[in-house]
Amino acid sequence: MAMQTNLEALIEVAKHLSDEERKKLVEALHPRSESPPPRHIAEMRGLGKDLWQGIDPQDYLNAERDSWDN
Repeated sequence: MAMQTNLEALIEVAKHLSDEERKKLVEALHPRSESPPPRHIAEMRGLGKDLWQGIDPQDYLNAERDSWDN
């Protein structure tokens, strides 16, 4: 229960911080260095290929282009 009281007090204090102070607080609680490294687009190669099984690419493009006129 004491932990909840401390958290509520911290939240109340944080409401009165300036924007810059809030940014510093967020950075202190969740440093960017802990975020996962950026992913490379090549890692997505092949994702969803099963969704396109049996679909002719040219037929798909033609249908999309035809829908633009409607």
